Amino acid sequence: MEEIQLFNFENNVHGIVNSVINSHQPVMIRDKGKFLVKIVPISYPEQESWLGCMRGNGKITEDIISPAEDTDNWKVLSE
Repeated sequence: MEEIQLFNFENNVHGIVNSVINSHQPVMIRDKGKFLVKIVPISYPEQESWLGCMRGNGKITEDIISPAEDTDNWKVLSE
């Protein structure tokens, strides 16, 4: 995450905002060693969760109900 001094932010607000929008990376603004604000693009969630990240990407291509092996092999395993 990029850190910018308040003085530099005041001199280049438009460029910094465009950078945040294009890179989708937040920017921290600080003054005298103290963080003041964090600029985050609206379309970029601050914390992404890995849960559900593959939703809608799976595809069933074959029969998922029938056993993977022949029934003769199952008889050997049960003995």
